[in-house]
Amino acid sequence: MLRLAVLSTAVLAAVPFHWSVARVPAPVRAELAGPFWHSGCPVALSGLRVLTVSYWSFDHRAQSGRLVVNARVAKPLARVFNKLYALRFPIRHMQLADAYGPKASRPSDTDVSDAFECRQAVASPCSGAASTGTGHWSEHAYGEAVDLNPVENPYVGCGQTRDRRSRPYLDRSRLRPGMVTPKVVAAFRSIGWGWGGDWSGSTKDYMHFSASGH
Repeated sequence: MLRLAVLSTAVLAAVPFHWSVARVPAPVRAELAGPFWHSGCPVALSGLRVLTVSYWSFDHRAQSGRLVVNARVAKPLARVFNKLYALRFPIRHMQLADAYGPKASRPSDTDVSDAFECRQAVASPCSGAASTGTGHWSEHAYGEAVDLNPVENPYVGCGQTRDRRSRPYLDRSRLRPGMVTPKVVAAFRSIGWGWGGDWSGSTKDYMHFSASGH
């Protein structure tokens, strides 16, 4: 049994990190047009790229995930995900279909890590308002933000979250799989990105990393 465990660890260690950056293909552009991108968005479709990176799933398997991001941040983000891979940080879902596919085919747990979406910033749960726009572009609309495991890392205001499944994760003192750790924050800080968990006041966005820190 011990020998098998050693062999298993060796196999895991032998799985190399890989990444690539490509222009957004026509089928993905078609999925984005309308609900996720439209005329007037702050970044053109030509300014976006598909970033493919290795990541670890919650069942400890090496996977290949994809995000749509701004072209200028694609390579720096690849370096971040290389660090997350080395940390074996688990990610629940990170496929383009998970974020942009038909609603019926998206993961029912909605625990999807994603990046680009041309939308306004969402009001804090602290405001008591519904999950509506604030009148200002989200950093996701620029393709310069990434959300990781939103169930395990909720958007919180005044100790409240809009997702009931996230309530067990409001206690950030007890780290569990998929929760953002100081080492994950450091990986994003290595390229100058800020974390929503560092925001001042009672509103925190624990899933959210962005180039501007907002």
